[in-house]
Amino acid sequence: MSDTVSASKPERQRLRQEQMRSLIRSIGMLPVLIVLGILVQLAGIYFTGEGRFLTWQNLSIVAQQASINAVLGAGMTFVILTGGIDLSVGSILAAAAVVGLEVSQVAGNLGVLAALLTGLVIGLGNGVLIAFLKLPPFIVTLGSLTAVRGLARLLGNDTTVFNSDLPFAFIGNDSIGIEGVFEIPWLVVIAFLVIVGSWLILRRTVLGVHIYAVGGNQAAARLSGIKVWAVLLFVYGASGLLAGLGGVMQAARLYAANGLQLGQSYELDAIAAVILGGTSFVGGIGSIWGTLIGALIIAVLTNGLILLGVTDVWQYIAKGAVIIGAVALDRYRLRGSART
Repeated sequence: MSDTVSASKPERQRLRQEQMRSLIRSIGMLPVLIVLGILVQLAGIYFTGEGRFLTWQNLSIVAQQASINAVLGAGMTFVILTGGIDLSVGSILAAAAVVGLEVSQVAGNLGVLAALLTGLVIGLGNGVLIAFLKLPPFIVTLGSLTAVRGLARLLGNDTTVFNSDLPFAFIGNDSIGIEGVFEIPWLVVIAFLVIVGSWLILRRTVLGVHIYAVGGNQAAARLSGIKVWAVLLFVYGASGLLAGLGGVMQAARLYAANGLQLGQSYELDAIAAVILGGTSFVGGIGSIWGTLIGALIIAVLTNGLILLGVTDVWQYIAKGAVIIGAVALDRYRLRGSART
């Protein structure tokens, strides 16, 4: 009897440890997001005499600021889960926005389809070079970053493209719900639907299992019968498609697009959101919900610094420091949970 009890104690302890590790992984960077929001609110009260951060209007602005990055981050999550990288999403966004606006001037809402197809085609082009020519993802997408940026400028004749009668402008400027009571911006709705759809693919489909398998060990995945080339085509195509969607969202918000400036450094924010969310750079580990939290952390930080009147120079410094510190804290917490 005593032997049975003593034997069950280590088993119960092991189960508790596993449950604790699972809880920590599921929570991820959420505590950092909550603490950051509280600190921004308190800093606003202390330095400016008013806490403007935790207001419905400002939180709506933060959600909209995070929306495009969350959409790009969703595509980036697919790519990084396979052990790859996509540095071209900012340029794809710009090219898609320019195409969408130009087509909308002559074909109305078909501009949305044109922008999405632009992103998809460029993303699949990256995928073909990586999957079939075995070129390094970093090199391929770095080249695309520059080439597609030039393409965006050519498509827009190196000027800003405007459409004051943009038929899909509601995407970037309107809300859904009851006016004056409860309204959710369309940008937020679209971003949430993208996150949910991505989660379903990663966690509820065979394709999702294959994506994680390719990221865990590409050679083993190939030997087990997984069509690695098809997985790579999908993730880079999805990244391009979602970058095209980001272009639609940005164009709808601004009524304009410029191939030179639009989307600059968006790829870095998307990568930061994914890594902040706990996705491993080597692939095979990560979650789409973590990416959403990462995008919100970046948006909260940027918004908070603006409310505090911090200059652009210090905003860049503070954002970089917080991102590095948050990732270091998350890695420490994960290592600690593995030892318990």
